[in-house]
Amino acid sequence: MSTQSLGGRICRCGGVRLWQRWAFGLTAAMVMLLLPGAALASEGGHVIPPAWAVLPFIVLLGMIATGPLFYHHFWERYYPHVSIALGLVVVLFYAIALKSLAPIYHSLMEYISFIALLASLFVASGAILIEIDKKGTPLLNVVLLFIGCIVSNFIGTTGASMLLIRPFMRVNRGRIRAYHVIFFIFLVSNIGGALTPIGDPPLFMGFLRGVGFFWVVQHIWHIWLLTVIMVLAVFFVIDTLDIRKSTELEVEHSGQVRLMGVKSFVWLFIIIGAVFLDPNVIEGFPSLKEMYHVPFGIRELIMFTICFLAYKTASKEALRGNDFNFEPIKEVAYLFIGIFMTMVPALEIIAEEARLRGASLTAGIFYFGTGLLSSILDNTPTYLNFFTAALGKFNLDAVNPKHVSFFESCEVTKYYLEAISVGAVFWGAMTYIGNGPNFMVKSISDQSGVKCPSFFGYVFKYALPILVPIFIIVWALFFSRAGESPDTLHKYCPEIEQHMRESGSPADTSSHEHGLLMPGTDTRTQGVTDDESFTVSNDRRHDFSMFGSRLARVYHRQPLECPVSGGAYLDHDGQAAFHARRPGDDHRFLA
Repeated sequence: MSTQSLGGRICRCGGVRLWQRWAFGLTAAMVMLLLPGAALASEGGHVIPPAWAVLPFIVLLGMIATGPLFYHHFWERYYPHVSIALGLVVVLFYAIALKSLAPIYHSLMEYISFIALLASLFVASGAILIEIDKKGTPLLNVVLLFIGCIVSNFIGTTGASMLLIRPFMRVNRGRIRAYHVIFFIFLVSNIGGALTPIGDPPLFMGFLRGVGFFWVVQHIWHIWLLTVIMVLAVFFVIDTLDIRKSTELEVEHSGQVRLMGVKSFVWLFIIIGAVFLDPNVIEGFPSLKEMYHVPFGIRELIMFTICFLAYKTASKEALRGNDFNFEPIKEVAYLFIGIFMTMVPALEIIAEEARLRGASLTAGIFYFGTGLLSSILDNTPTYLNFFTAALGKFNLDAVNPKHVSFFESCEVTKYYLEAISVGAVFWGAMTYIGNGPNFMVKSISDQSGVKCPSFFGYVFKYALPILVPIFIIVWALFFSRAGESPDTLHKYCPEIEQHMRESGSPADTSSHEHGLLMPGTDTRTQGVTDDESFTVSNDRRHDFSMFGSRLARVYHRQPLECPVSGGAYLDHDGQAAFHARRPGDDHRFLA
């Protein structure tokens, strides 16, 4: 986008910009005022929305795809209004028709966490100027992309994308093409971050559920390396063919690398550290969500504060060198508030289907299911839905760390966790909205004058012909095996086989001793005795103390302030209950 057009966009009539701010503020105020009361459990449970409730989400995706192509001027001016209006349609539908705003409230919490992380990383990385005075050859580009893949596992795909996209484009100035940005999104913004829980939010959610921090790198590194090599090989061929046709004039390069704004790395590391400031990671860490019933925590307050401080303390020369402005993050904030609200019905329907059909699903189906849905929905709740369904297939509970430990260590069931992890992270690269950094990188490149393809152009020209064949190869090599048999469970997974035998039916009393649910059990009476208390053995108290508050939130109950023994709580009407999860209901508690 040219400076002139950018200036015109920024200097539009004050009335339009004032309306955008008022509309955004009205949406946030309405949701924050209405939802805390609705987040208290509604009697009678929650109703799954009808299939047609996904129409606002489909309309929004359609307009994101077609707006820049067919009604560019309207879309550029009114996309905030469209996004907010469609989001409000879903909010009102849940408030009036379903009489339950708890799923919307959980989605709002996820959105605030999402935008806090994205905005703070955007500002902190925008104040770091990296200049590489080298010619952008295909080999150098491959090296830079591979380094980006490694870095994304230490500062997250969002942090790596925000830090490296500008220097990557500068290295290739004079012959920068859309495919350079597209492959950057493929690798640095998505596939690269598949090795650690820091790399991508779905893996961090698995870590919170009890998946070992180093489990991913130990079990997925070979899948990650093969996929990265295949994508880089395709890029190298395309870039080599392009450079042969390039008419770029030869320019002297010093070969130096210049780094400016080094102090902003401090803010970057504080942001990454703040990710772990969560009651589900640090036992006893204060939760503002529980204490004051607000849709954000201390982590989000720290990140928003860093947005301000990082900008105020930034090197002005570094900001100028990066052509820094707030338009990309504003565009993401407006579009994704609509996406996060309108996708709630779709996620609830998917969760219910995963719960009903989990027993018949193979690792390959989990891989493709998680992948395809991560392409058009946020990959974090998609991961959690299929994660819950995969454990439920073996009568295991996704919020019991002992069950998760059984699941991740068994030679048979671990393939399901590998399939879900790879599907959620890799397939997020299939569209601009599959993962948070994708749209941000596109917006930054557009602001820098590098025109990226439209939504459909990205999918049909790049993602389908390049990524899908590679992802099918990954499936054929690693996830095409047939389903497990009782004999294989007996041989490789004695703990799971024993648990399934002991639990018998989902409602068997063996699940009560854990205070947890198997699919189909009654949540109102399980784990609670007539005298409103129950006891658990000492070795299980830690599990309850860490996960009890989350279970209460999951089942749309008020976070409880009067614990009874062993992790049961008094709910808002004074009745003792231990609130466990239904598969799929707990996918909104954290971004």
